Amino acid sequence: MFEINTLKALVSNYTPTPIAKTEPIAQSGSHRVYTRIFLADGTTLMGAYNDDLKENEAFFSFTDFFLKEKINVPKILIISKNREYYLLEDLGDELLLNYLNRRKKELNITTTPPDAFEYFKEALRQLVRFQLAGHHGFDFSRCYPCDEFGAQAMQWDLNYFKYFFLKLTYIPFDEQALEADFQSLIRYLLETRHDYFMFRDFQSRNIMIHDDQLYFIDYQGGRKGALQYDVSSLLFQAKAGLSTEERERLLDFYLDELSKYQQVDKNEFRKHYYGYVLIRVLQTLGAYGYRGYYERKSHFLQSIPPAVQNLRYLLEADKIALAVPELKNVIREITHREWEKKAADDGVLTVVVSSFSYKKGIPEDESSNGGGFVFDCRALPNPGREARYKRSTGRDRDVIEYLEHYEEVERFKQHVFAIVDMSVDNYLERRFTHLCANFGCTGGQHRSVYFAQQTADHLRAKYPNVNVVLRHREQEQ
Repeated sequence: MFEINTLKALVSNYTPTPIAKTEPIAQSGSHRVYTRIFLADGTTLMGAYNDDLKENEAFFSFTDFFLKEKINVPKILIISKNREYYLLEDLGDELLLNYLNRRKKELNITTTPPDAFEYFKEALRQLVRFQLAGHHGFDFSRCYPCDEFGAQAMQWDLNYFKYFFLKLTYIPFDEQALEADFQSLIRYLLETRHDYFMFRDFQSRNIMIHDDQLYFIDYQGGRKGALQYDVSSLLFQAKAGLSTEERERLLDFYLDELSKYQQVDKNEFRKHYYGYVLIRVLQTLGAYGYRGYYERKSHFLQSIPPAVQNLRYLLEADKIALAVPELKNVIREITHREWEKKAADDGVLTVVVSSFSYKKGIPEDESSNGGGFVFDCRALPNPGREARYKRSTGRDRDVIEYLEHYEEVERFKQHVFAIVDMSVDNYLERRFTHLCANFGCTGGQHRSVYFAQQTADHLRAKYPNVNVVLRHREQEQ
């Protein structure tokens, strides 16, 4: 179990510079816990926790290898004795996907902006280095959970699609016929050479822009595999929304780049490329089904419509170049469903977070939900007792630093997050539409404002499709 004090102790072992504050990073599909650490000298570190030791060892080993190959991955600064906690250099928050979508919005266009397109080209250029560096001297024995994207791993991905997408969305299929098609697809894919390093999840969410350079993260699931898989992962990522023409241009660029290092039969590469696109799209649909329908994390459902659009393209453009009749029937059934409406209808929730003064009473719930959480912050250290904080609020840096100096403030905050998150997850699952979280202190100026602000920021980061409304009642009045 993650303990913030254990992470702080690791920071103390790494540097004598005091910690100014810590900030949890929203989790996505991973069970790993990330925390940004702000040091008193203005620098930042990234703290990580993962109790899956085999996955950690894969990450440590891979990172060491890629750094020696001068490939841009985050530096590991220190690892705890139990190998569950570690510190990384902080690469910021700019993901390639976020940059792409922001630039589209700024320019009011739907195509990929030229500067973002150049980043995609650079990502493919670096991908070749990953793949070939792994092909020469990489220790595949450190891979986890398997060392090869072979028949067994492919079967896992196809079963993931079958059990967590098809069955959870009630898509009809003939199980025996579909299994026969899965085996045909696996045999077809294994016709390719598959002894290169396969990143496994090479997509724009795992590519960061830092100091105008690309850095790569989340490669600990890497293994031996075919070159085509990672290319398809990037170019057919659902949320990236690359056009067919853009994908073709980038595929040509990749093949030209690969040709600088080894002889490439481009026709042979393309022959199996769309088969890898197919299994990648099916795997991602399985992941979206698992996270969205099984774990009830509704924001994953937003990725289903663009992924289905990729399946529609493969079917209509006749890119599935082998006899898999039942799988094609399943794909037709998937593409005929209205996934956009289904995704929009799943779990629309508003969470109102308020600060208040107990002198003026607990805020009324304006919805029909009948109330919500009320957290009493009056037992915590009170900056309002000191004259220097009289004109400040819980949103000001001096008050934040005062409160975060106390260990009990951090403990209180983590307990609040855990309790509120539990209700948010449950409300999303039950499709409730409203939840309140109120924070009270004596004057409604310092402690309550701080915790309301922190909780709202936490919820917005962790639940991007939840509508979070923040109110500071006494400050607004």
